[in-house]
Amino acid sequence: MAQLAVANRDRGVVGFDIAGEEAGYPPEKHLAAFQLCHRENFSITIHAGEGFGPASIWQAIQICGAHRIGHGVRLVEDMTIEDAGRGTPGREATVTKLGLLASYVRDKRIPLEICPSSNVDTGAAPSLDAHAIRYFLAQKFRVTVNTDNRLMSDITLSEEFRRLSEVLPIGLADVEKLTINAMKSAFVGYDERLAIIYDRIKPGYAKLRGEPALAGFRLPPSA
Repeated sequence: MAQLAVANRDRGVVGFDIAGEEAGYPPEKHLAAFQLCHRENFSITIHAGEGFGPASIWQAIQICGAHRIGHGVRLVEDMTIEDAGRGTPGREATVTKLGLLASYVRDKRIPLEICPSSNVDTGAAPSLDAHAIRYFLAQKFRVTVNTDNRLMSDITLSEEFRRLSEVLPIGLADVEKLTINAMKSAFVGYDERLAIIYDRIKPGYAKLRGEPALAGFRLPPSA
């Protein structure tokens, strides 16, 4: 499959991914495929840290060289979280320390493809209200919001954001930031990413905010 993906890069294939049951099927079982992708300068994302803990994320990054992590929600298990004990349980909880893996993921800006509704459906998160995305956002991880499976979860990306806005203090500026995170993490060329961010995303959100002067904002030549 990796050979097929690489062979079709000129036809629009931009990366290689594995997904499915994590327990008993570690990413390193497909190491040869990932090594091929690395030799061919081909992008990699790996499903990890949903059905299994931080060990699967570590293996995906450090053994297989993933550029993005599909889900990664259980990276929260590599954080020290303390509840201040005020108000609604969980709402006042804060991260007091990041483990070595969590620090590495944040410092290296490795994107986490967070899928809130799907995580609730699969039991990786008890509820949206208790979803670990709140900690990733607070700690400035490179988070993207995703649907994972639109059919099984009966979800759209717009609905995903709407649901999050009901349990988190997420406003339009936050949605814009998460959208930009997604484009920064896209497996397309640098010039194309910049063009989409500055020619489409930023002007689009400026228009939503009623800022017509910024709606035609273009990337400065020196950027």
